[in-house]
Amino acid sequence: MKGIVEERAVELGEYIIESKATVRKAAKKFGVSKSTVHKDVSQRLKKLNPTLYLEVRRILDTNKSERHIRGGLATKNKYLLKKSQQKTDNK
Repeated sequence: MKGIVEERAVELGEYIIESKATVRKAAKKFGVSKSTVHKDVSQRLKKLNPTLYLEVRRILDTNKSERHIRGGLATKNKYLLKKSQQKTDNK
């Protein structure tokens, strides 16, 4: 059982590096919670593979610094879509 958790931590780390994924994307892909992903890549991976941990940490720090931009773009797109739907409904 313990080996499965360690393998998952390494797989999550490799996935995040390959796809530059966010914690949410990784959680969805692997079918686990965000908390599990975070614990795997921040605590378990640090002990298992420090080099991989540092690479993952770099990507997650970048994602964290850009998240306010992503949120703003998502909100902008939401309201643009809502506006275009209202125009089609009025026709």
